[in-house]
Amino acid sequence: MKDQWKNKTAIISGGAGGLGYALAKRLLSHGVTVALFDDRRQALDSAMEGTEGKVYPYQVDVTDAPTVKKAVDDFAGKVSKIDILVNCAGIVGKSNIKSHEVDMDDFERVLAVNVKGCLTTFQAVIPYMLRQSYGRVLHIASIAGKDGNAGMLSYSTAKAAVIGMTKVQGKEYAETGITVNALAPAVIRTEIVENMPEAQVKYMTDKIPMKRCGTLEEFAAMAAFIVSEENSFSTGFTYDLTGGRAVY
Repeated sequence: MKDQWKNKTAIISGGAGGLGYALAKRLLSHGVTVALFDDRRQALDSAMEGTEGKVYPYQVDVTDAPTVKKAVDDFAGKVSKIDILVNCAGIVGKSNIKSHEVDMDDFERVLAVNVKGCLTTFQAVIPYMLRQSYGRVLHIASIAGKDGNAGMLSYSTAKAAVIGMTKVQGKEYAETGITVNALAPAVIRTEIVENMPEAQVKYMTDKIPMKRCGTLEEFAAMAAFIVSEENSFSTGFTYDLTGGRAVY
Protein backbone atom coordinates (compact mmCIF):
# COMPACT_ATOMS: atom_id res chain seq x y z
CA MET A 1 0.00 0.00 0.00
CA LYS A 2 2.73 2.40 -1.00
CA ASP A 3 0.20 5.03 -2.10
CA GLN A 4 -1.84 4.92 1.09
CA TRP A 5 -0.62 8.39 2.10
CA LYS A 6 -1.38 10.00 -1.26
CA ASN A 7 -3.58 13.11 -0.86
CA LYS A 8 -4.04 12.44 2.86
CA THR A 9 -4.49 15.32 5.31
CA ALA A 10 -3.93 15.45 9.05
CA ILE A 11 -4.44 17.70 12.06
CA ILE A 12 -2.03 17.28 14.96
CA SER A 13 -2.68 19.12 18.20
CA GLY A 14 0.42 19.93 20.19
CA GLY A 15 2.12 19.69 16.81
CA ALA A 16 4.80 22.32 17.31
CA GLY A 17 6.96 20.23 19.63
CA GLY A 18 7.61 16.90 21.29
CA LEU A 19 5.53 13.91 20.21
CA GLY A 20 3.31 15.92 17.89
CA TYR A 21 6.20 17.46 15.99
CA ALA A 22 7.95 14.10 15.63
CA LEU A 23 4.83 12.59 14.10
CA ALA A 24 4.24 15.64 11.91
CA LYS A 25 7.70 15.31 10.36
CA ARG A 26 7.12 11.62 9.66
CA LEU A 27 3.73 12.19 8.02
CA LEU A 28 5.09 15.10 6.01
CA SER A 29 7.88 12.87 4.74
CA HIS A 30 5.18 10.54 3.39
CA GLY A 31 3.53 13.43 1.56
CA VAL A 32 0.68 14.06 3.98
CA THR A 33 -0.60 17.65 4.26
CA VAL A 34 -0.45 18.56 7.95
CA ALA A 35 -2.01 21.26 10.13
CA LEU A 36 -0.14 21.98 13.35
CA PHE A 37 -2.38 23.13 16.21
CA ASP A 38 -0.47 24.64 19.13
CA ASP A 39 -0.96 27.56 21.51
CA ARG A 40 2.74 28.50 21.47
CA ARG A 41 3.40 31.05 18.73
CA GLN A 42 7.19 30.87 19.01
CA ALA A 43 7.16 27.08 18.90
CA LEU A 44 4.98 27.17 15.79
CA ASP A 45 7.38 29.58 14.10
CA SER A 46 10.33 27.32 14.93
CA ALA A 47 8.46 24.26 13.72
CA MET A 48 7.71 25.91 10.40
CA GLU A 49 11.38 26.75 9.93
CA GLY A 50 12.42 23.14 10.50
CA THR A 51 9.65 21.41 8.59
CA GLU A 52 9.45 20.51 4.91
CA GLY A 53 6.23 19.75 3.07
CA LYS A 54 2.68 21.02 2.99
CA VAL A 55 2.17 22.30 6.51
CA TYR A 56 -0.23 24.86 7.96
CA PRO A 57 0.32 26.42 11.42
CA TYR A 58 -2.59 27.40 13.67
CA GLN A 59 -2.21 29.07 17.05
CA VAL A 60 -4.98 27.28 18.93
CA ASP A 61 -5.89 26.72 22.57
CA VAL A 62 -7.50 23.28 22.42
CA THR A 63 -9.66 24.05 25.46
CA ASP A 64 -11.44 26.80 23.50
CA ALA A 65 -14.02 24.98 21.37
CA PRO A 66 -15.02 27.92 19.10
CA THR A 67 -11.38 28.66 18.27
CA VAL A 68 -10.73 24.99 17.54
CA LYS A 69 -13.73 24.75 15.22
CA LYS A 70 -12.70 27.91 13.37
CA ALA A 71 -9.21 26.51 12.77
CA VAL A 72 -10.54 23.10 11.68
CA ASP A 73 -12.99 24.68 9.26
CA ASP A 74 -10.28 26.94 7.85
CA PHE A 75 -7.93 24.00 7.24
CA ALA A 76 -10.74 21.92 5.73
CA GLY A 77 -11.53 24.80 3.41
CA LYS A 78 -7.94 24.75 2.16
CA VAL A 79 -7.60 21.00 1.69
CA SER A 80 -11.26 19.92 1.15
CA LYS A 81 -11.13 16.96 3.58
CA ILE A 82 -9.65 15.78 6.87
CA ASP A 83 -8.41 12.19 7.05
CA ILE A 84 -6.40 12.08 10.28
CA LEU A 85 -6.66 13.66 13.71
CA VAL A 86 -3.96 13.12 16.32
CA ASN A 87 -4.34 14.68 19.76
CA CYS A 88 -0.89 15.17 21.26
CA ALA A 89 -1.60 18.40 23.15
CA GLY A 90 -1.10 17.77 26.85
CA ILE A 91 0.37 19.04 30.08
CA VAL A 92 1.58 17.19 33.18
CA GLY A 93 0.84 19.82 35.80
CA LYS A 94 2.45 19.70 39.22
CA SER A 95 4.00 16.32 39.97
CA ASN A 96 5.99 14.47 42.61
CA ILE A 97 3.30 15.38 45.15
CA LYS A 98 0.73 13.40 47.15
CA SER A 99 -2.98 13.57 46.34
CA HIS A 100 -3.80 15.74 49.35
CA GLU A 101 -1.30 18.31 48.06
CA VAL A 102 -2.91 18.64 44.63
CA ASP A 103 -3.91 22.18 43.74
CA MET A 104 -7.49 22.23 42.41
CA ASP A 105 -6.80 24.90 39.79
CA ASP A 106 -3.87 22.87 38.48
CA PHE A 107 -6.00 19.71 38.50
CA GLU A 108 -8.74 21.39 36.46
CA ARG A 109 -6.24 22.82 33.96
CA VAL A 110 -4.61 19.42 33.40
CA LEU A 111 -8.01 17.83 32.76
CA ALA A 112 -9.03 20.68 30.48
CA VAL A 113 -5.99 20.42 28.21
CA ASN A 114 -5.65 16.64 28.17
CA VAL A 115 -9.31 15.59 28.12
CA LYS A 116 -11.43 18.50 26.95
CA GLY A 117 -8.79 19.24 24.32
CA CYS A 118 -9.29 15.79 22.80
CA LEU A 119 -13.05 16.28 22.70
CA THR A 120 -13.06 19.79 21.19
CA THR A 121 -10.89 18.73 18.26
CA PHE A 122 -12.82 15.50 17.80
CA GLN A 123 -16.17 17.26 17.69
CA ALA A 124 -14.88 19.77 15.15
CA VAL A 125 -13.29 17.13 12.89
CA ILE A 126 -15.76 14.25 13.03
CA PRO A 127 -18.40 15.80 10.70
CA TYR A 128 -15.82 15.90 7.89
CA MET A 129 -14.84 12.27 8.48
CA LEU A 130 -18.47 11.15 8.57
CA ARG A 131 -19.20 12.83 5.23
CA GLN A 132 -16.36 10.92 3.57
CA SER A 133 -16.96 7.66 5.49
CA TYR A 134 -13.29 7.52 6.43
CA GLY A 135 -11.07 8.74 9.22
CA ARG A 136 -8.30 7.89 11.62
CA VAL A 137 -8.34 9.41 15.11
CA LEU A 138 -5.53 8.90 17.61
CA HIS A 139 -5.63 10.22 21.17
CA ILE A 140 -2.29 10.18 22.98
CA ALA A 141 -2.82 8.69 26.42
CA SER A 142 -0.13 7.41 28.80
CA ILE A 143 0.85 4.40 30.86
CA ALA A 144 -0.09 6.69 33.76
CA GLY A 145 -3.70 6.33 32.60
CA LYS A 146 -3.48 2.54 32.77
CA ASP A 147 -1.40 1.97 35.90
CA GLY A 148 -1.47 5.32 37.69
CA ASN A 149 1.79 7.03 38.56
CA ALA A 150 2.24 7.93 42.22
CA GLY A 151 2.88 11.64 42.52
CA MET A 152 0.93 12.39 39.35
CA LEU A 153 -2.74 12.34 40.32
CA SER A 154 -3.88 15.03 37.87
CA TYR A 155 -2.05 13.61 34.88
CA SER A 156 -2.93 9.97 35.63
CA THR A 157 -6.60 10.87 36.05
CA ALA A 158 -6.64 12.85 32.81
CA LYS A 159 -5.01 10.11 30.75
CA ALA A 160 -7.34 7.48 32.22
CA ALA A 161 -10.20 9.66 30.99
CA VAL A 162 -8.63 9.81 27.52
CA ILE A 163 -8.52 6.00 27.45
CA GLY A 164 -12.18 5.87 28.48
CA MET A 165 -13.08 8.39 25.77
CA THR A 166 -11.28 6.29 23.19
CA LYS A 167 -13.24 3.15 24.11
CA VAL A 168 -16.55 4.97 23.79
CA GLN A 169 -15.75 6.72 20.52
CA GLY A 170 -14.29 3.55 19.00
CA LYS A 171 -17.58 1.75 19.58
CA GLU A 172 -19.79 4.66 18.53
CA TYR A 173 -18.16 5.08 15.10
CA ALA A 174 -17.14 1.48 14.39
CA GLU A 175 -19.46 1.12 11.39
CA THR A 176 -18.56 4.42 9.72
CA GLY A 177 -15.10 3.75 8.29
CA ILE A 178 -13.62 5.82 11.12
CA THR A 179 -11.31 4.27 13.69
CA VAL A 180 -10.55 5.84 17.07
CA ASN A 181 -7.58 4.53 19.02
CA ALA A 182 -5.20 5.65 21.75
CA LEU A 183 -1.48 5.22 22.32
CA ALA A 184 -0.09 4.93 25.84
CA PRO A 185 3.64 5.64 25.99
CA ALA A 186 5.81 5.26 29.04
CA VAL A 187 8.62 7.82 29.34
CA ILE A 188 9.55 9.44 26.03
CA ARG A 189 12.25 12.07 26.33
CA THR A 190 10.37 15.22 25.39
CA GLU A 191 10.32 18.79 26.67
CA ILE A 192 7.50 17.87 29.04
CA VAL A 193 9.60 15.11 30.60
CA GLU A 194 12.68 17.33 30.78
CA ASN A 195 10.69 19.83 32.85
CA MET A 196 9.51 17.23 35.38
CA PRO A 197 11.31 16.62 38.68
CA GLU A 198 14.13 14.13 38.12
CA ALA A 199 12.82 11.99 40.97
CA GLN A 200 9.51 11.62 39.15
CA VAL A 201 11.25 10.67 35.89
CA LYS A 202 13.41 8.08 37.70
CA TYR A 203 10.32 6.60 39.36
CA MET A 204 8.72 6.07 35.95
CA THR A 205 11.84 4.86 34.13
CA ASP A 206 12.68 2.33 36.86
CA LYS A 207 9.38 0.59 36.12
CA ILE A 208 10.31 -0.06 32.48
CA PRO A 209 11.81 -3.55 31.94
CA MET A 210 13.97 -2.24 29.09
CA LYS A 211 15.42 0.29 31.56
CA ARG A 212 15.41 3.16 29.10
CA CYS A 213 13.17 5.89 27.74
CA GLY A 214 11.41 5.51 24.44
CA THR A 215 12.53 7.63 21.50
CA LEU A 216 10.57 10.10 19.43
CA GLU A 217 11.32 7.97 16.37
CA GLU A 218 9.77 4.90 18.02
CA PHE A 219 6.71 6.94 18.93
CA ALA A 220 6.31 8.38 15.44
CA ALA A 221 6.64 4.96 13.80
CA MET A 222 3.90 3.40 15.90
CA ALA A 223 1.61 6.42 15.71
CA ALA A 224 1.96 6.55 11.92
CA PHE A 225 0.89 2.90 11.67
CA ILE A 226 -2.13 3.48 13.89
CA VAL A 227 -3.41 6.29 11.63
CA SER A 228 -2.59 4.46 8.41
CA GLU A 229 -5.07 2.85 6.01
CA GLU A 230 -3.53 -0.53 6.83
CA ASN A 231 -4.74 -0.32 10.42
CA SER A 232 -8.37 -0.87 9.47
CA PHE A 233 -9.65 -3.50 11.94
CA SER A 234 -8.65 -1.96 15.25
CA THR A 235 -10.73 0.63 17.06
CA GLY A 236 -11.36 1.65 20.65
CA PHE A 237 -7.98 0.17 21.55
CA THR A 238 -5.11 1.60 23.56
CA TYR A 239 -1.76 0.59 22.10
CA ASP A 240 1.29 0.01 24.28
CA LEU A 241 4.60 1.84 23.93
CA THR A 242 6.18 1.13 27.28
CA GLY A 243 9.25 -1.04 26.86
CA GLY A 244 7.48 -3.97 28.52
CA ARG A 245 5.88 -2.13 31.44
CA ALA A 246 2.34 -2.80 30.22
CA VAL A 247 1.61 -6.23 28.80
CA TYR A 248 -2.16 -6.01 28.44
